[in-house]
Amino acid sequence: MSEPVLQTTELRRSFTQGDVTLEVLRGVDLAVQPGEIVALLGQSGSGKSTLLQAVGLLEGGFEGSIRLNGREAADLDDNGRTELRRDLLGFVYQFHHLLPEFDARENVVLPQLVRGADMPTAVQRAEQLLSGLGLASRLDHRPAKLSGGEQQRVAVARALANRPPLVLADEPTGNLDEATSDKVFGEFLKLVREEGSAALVATHNERLAAKMDRVVRLHEGRLN
Repeated sequence: MSEPVLQTTELRRSFTQGDVTLEVLRGVDLAVQPGEIVALLGQSGSGKSTLLQAVGLLEGGFEGSIRLNGREAADLDDNGRTELRRDLLGFVYQFHHLLPEFDARENVVLPQLVRGADMPTAVQRAEQLLSGLGLASRLDHRPAKLSGGEQQRVAVARALANRPPLVLADEPTGNLDEATSDKVFGEFLKLVREEGSAALVATHNERLAAKMDRVVRLHEGRLN
């Protein structure tokens, strides 16, 4: 078997307020294989977002090991973690976080330019992804002119623009109605599979979780 694209060992995170210490992650061991789509299932407050923040290298304060494509994040300084995040990860959040002053195409072009792509290549890639998500006629629309489902499709395209080995998604359709959620999530899964990326998708929705390759459950800070 090939090396996991993501592997955590004894991952822990606690928060202290006054005399009270809250253990959110209590020794999480998780491996995600290349191309595998894994549902991270758990109720609100179970620590799903905290786990994604940890493996996404978005904040410190964690104990244990996080390996991305075989590289240990704990061994890296801030610049090294930034490079690892840029080169290996794509992110989709519950709220799209698109840049409001840029249109759909530009929102997908920008992360490619940051990565070092030339403009013609970045534009071609953006238009390919957005067209595949049914947005060929909406390329020059800013987020305010797009529906909620369309905005989230742009966010999906942006996450996959640099062909990341791993996509992290936190309730990616949680702010959409059920019908739109099903459609956008189906498109998300299809695109991730076509691109060959792995994905770790946090959700509390059992129905959506069942559509993925494997389900892991986070309860009281541990996976089971």
